[in-house]
Amino acid sequence: MTVKITPHLVQLTYEAALKSFWRKESLRKFLRQSHVAEAHLSTWSPDESKRDFLDRTFAPLQRNDKGKAVIGKMAIFLAEQTTFPDLRNWEDSDAKIQDASKAVIELKSLIARQTEEVRSEREREAVKAKAQKEREAVQRERISLAQLTQRLNDLAPKMGTSPGGYAFQDWFYDFMAFAEVEHRRPYNVNGRQIDGSVTIDGTTYLVELKFAERQSGGPDIDVFRGKVESKADNTMGLFLSMAGYSSVAISDASGKKTTLLLLDASHMYHLILTGSMHFIDVVRRIRRHASQTGESHLPVASFGG
Repeated sequence: MTVKITPHLVQLTYEAALKSFWRKESLRKFLRQSHVAEAHLSTWSPDESKRDFLDRTFAPLQRNDKGKAVIGKMAIFLAEQTTFPDLRNWEDSDAKIQDASKAVIELKSLIARQTEEVRSEREREAVKAKAQKEREAVQRERISLAQLTQRLNDLAPKMGTSPGGYAFQDWFYDFMAFAEVEHRRPYNVNGRQIDGSVTIDGTTYLVELKFAERQSGGPDIDVFRGKVESKADNTMGLFLSMAGYSSVAISDASGKKTTLLLLDASHMYHLILTGSMHFIDVVRRIRRHASQTGESHLPVASFGG
């Protein structure tokens, strides 16, 4: 515990020290335990009163940080008192103890208020620091999203080409790393190309990426469904076709207990790359829609419904 050395705290500490110890030797022992210098204590003459000596003690202590630390120790030690052994067995012990108790209570109350103020200030500073970090994180994310969006835009001339398709795969998994989505990059299983996978909420989604100029059709859906359904029961498929889907493809992908979710360029450009929604939340929203309706595709315009 630390205390703030203010004139009010110094005065309350002074009064508590004066009233908590009736015998000079008891007060001297307390001051020694509070790290008042022995050289200073030795100047206390037998005919000097406690009040006069405390006046001589407190005045120089307030002049530097080391002395203020000594006052702080005194304040803490005095505030911890619950009994007053040095005030017992006097004719007016009750009055002495009552005065000392009042002085200690006032000191303890001030220290408690200071502690609460310090705690509140620390909490405010922590909130400000957290908000600053969040603002910086948002700014970094915006910059990164802008960079990723530009990379994707730069791939547009290569749409429909084999090099463009591979570059789009690289872009997609770089984006997954940025979005902190658990993923695996493209791999082969028994000679069949898998465009990779992502894991969201414990479900693994095989990924199919299409960077073609034409819409994905029914045959594309059939091939991808075959890959998904050859895997474990809890495996689903996530199809991202930047050119969109034909009505036949959407119909073929949908149905009772569908295992496929369909995303297109509008999801990427209007929701995810703008920062409006995280990729994971878009997938969750489409999956919820599929669970409720059996439809694998949810247009961006319908996300609010």
